[in-house]
Amino acid sequence: MNFSLKRVLIMTAVSAERDAVLHGLQGHNGFDVLVGGVGPVSAAASTAKVLATAEYGLVLSAGIGGGFPGRAGVGCLVVASAIVAADLGVETPEGFCSLDELGFGPTRIPVEDGLVNRVTGALQAAKLPVKTGPVLTVSTVTGTAASAAQLASRVPGATAEAMEGYGVALAAHQQGVPALELRAISNLVGPRDRAAWRIEDALKVLTAASSVLAGVL
Repeated sequence: MNFSLKRVLIMTAVSAERDAVLHGLQGHNGFDVLVGGVGPVSAAASTAKVLATAEYGLVLSAGIGGGFPGRAGVGCLVVASAIVAADLGVETPEGFCSLDELGFGPTRIPVEDGLVNRVTGALQAAKLPVKTGPVLTVSTVTGTAASAAQLASRVPGATAEAMEGYGVALAAHQQGVPALELRAISNLVGPRDRAAWRIEDALKVLTAASSVLAGVL
């Protein structure tokens, strides 16, 4: 799919992510990079507001996130093959039950394979470390090994976790616009150890990835 005929909207959660993306794009025409706020609700509302006033060929949720151990390490990039609302559902005595299982879904927005392959291939060609797999959207950042294991079991192949992707993707989906999510890994999903986070390193990788996006989207 060729997105060059329309602008690409890139939604970030906070200004540090926006600035990292803009630095990588280096003023390249065809992109609008905005801050949509933290969490899926704020991200969805902000994205929907923008899409109601302008036409875009693609919406990208971009920023830093957590990587699942054994799937995506710190400093790696993750291109979402699916964008999943991982904690949207109910708890039952038998365990978690998603909206899909309740008949109120969907909680998963697929990403076009050709788009995933195109972006991933370009990042690999630029010698950047990149993985593909489901990226989970959560309203509460995972902070224990037990919670991480539950999420990994709930979504086979779960590769990264963040807080905005599903909100951005849902707003795009409802407008008929393709969506993608890109995460630079700053920490591992599991026991919360703020001292081990590498936010600046992740932002630098996000900048490097953004410079590649300028030539592929």
